[in-house]
Amino acid sequence: MKRRKFIGLLGGAAASWPLAARAQQTRMPAIGFLRSSSSAPSQFLATALREGLKEQGFVEGQNVQIEYRYAEDEKERLRNLATDLLARPLAVIVADTIAAIQIKAAATTVPLIFASGGDPVAAGLVTSLNRPGGNVTGVVFFATLLGAKRLELLRRAVPNAAMIGVLTSRTSPNVEAERGDIEAAALALGQQLTVVDVNGEDEFDTAFVTFIRSGARALLIGSGTLLTTNRARIIALAARHALPAVYPHREGALDGGMMSYGASVADAYRQAGIYAGRILKGEKAADLPVMRSSKFEFVLNLRTTKALGIDIPPTLLALTDEVIE
Repeated sequence: MKRRKFIGLLGGAAASWPLAARAQQTRMPAIGFLRSSSSAPSQFLATALREGLKEQGFVEGQNVQIEYRYAEDEKERLRNLATDLLARPLAVIVADTIAAIQIKAAATTVPLIFASGGDPVAAGLVTSLNRPGGNVTGVVFFATLLGAKRLELLRRAVPNAAMIGVLTSRTSPNVEAERGDIEAAALALGQQLTVVDVNGEDEFDTAFVTFIRSGARALLIGSGTLLTTNRARIIALAARHALPAVYPHREGALDGGMMSYGASVADAYRQAGIYAGRILKGEKAADLPVMRSSKFEFVLNLRTTKALGIDIPPTLLALTDEVIE
């Protein structure tokens, strides 16, 4: 009886060995997706990432896993989430600029892909765009480098705005460069500005009170994760105070802002997904040059201009890439 029991146990164990081996062999690679912001406003970026992965043959839940983490604009939470992801067996991590800086400080082996609106060299993420080196590469969509162009477009749309408000985020690593670019352009044009830097979403209401008291007749919205993920609230505040505004991303105009000028942040995350797929296939981050957005879109929301009582000059309308009616 004991001999039969032993043989049965041995046979059961032997039968389980191939299953365990097959489970290890078919374990899907995992990607970390870390955003310094909140979850809800970032879902279109997660979708874009998955689209890029799919172009490389990777489908979430079928042959790749994605670990999503959102820091809700809290520094301590971001540090904890970065530590958690780095402790996991991840094949690659995709992050926004703030999160990428946090990850890079601790990561030495896990490939890191950033999606940045600023200068990744100045931010210390890579040493060169063409030869990033190390284990970091990514995509740049130049959100912080187009402030002067946005100011020009806004002045053409609202030529009687003697004072223009500028909303920037102190949490953005590129805030000084962006603000300097806008202020230099304003000085050259003789344009007066009221610049307000915010550190959190609880400061938005006060910022708009400052704009109104200064006599601002139009508003330029800066870049950065804090402002991007709170886009809906900023658009609502601009509408409440009847301030025509220009936004750094297409989604700003699509969601009800007056206009936007910049590269597509969603497409940047799609390209990040493509790079993630290439790394999963065996390429090294150091060998992948930082991709740069080459297409910039000027989007105008005519519904908003009509609500604000603004007549857009035909010469400006002719420059648009997309008009929302």
